[in-house]
Amino acid sequence: QVQLVESGGGLVQAGGSLRLSCAASGRTFSSYGMGWFRQAPGKEREFVAAINWSSGSTFYADSVKGRFTISRDNAKNTVHLQMNNLKPEDTAVYHCAARPYGGRYYSSADYDYWGQGTQVTVSS
Repeated sequence: QVQLVESGGGLVQAGGSLRLSCAASGRTFSSYGMGWFRQAPGKEREFVAAINWSSGSTFYADSVKGRFTISRDNAKNTVHLQMNNLKPEDTAVYHCAARPYGGRYYSSADYDYWGQGTQVTVSS
């Protein structure tokens, strides 16, 4: 059974930092891409960042480019999202997800597995 478990969310002031982690288990993810999506109350789920597990290529939404960094730890089957200079508009539930090779990194429809999410709240 595939499991993705997020951790690291919390409450932080604007300008602060948080580091989210996503631990993957239950299969080999070497051919998968991993992504982070977020959903704020009353809004649709949106793409945040993605990384190809094998090549390490990274992709970011324009709204987080230069502030967020996605990375992977192959030995621990873990993906991280370092979030710096956080803004109140970053407040959302953040989900990690896994997609098969060839899927569109920005489309939630192409991701097969999802974590339960972790809350990030940024106060002004």
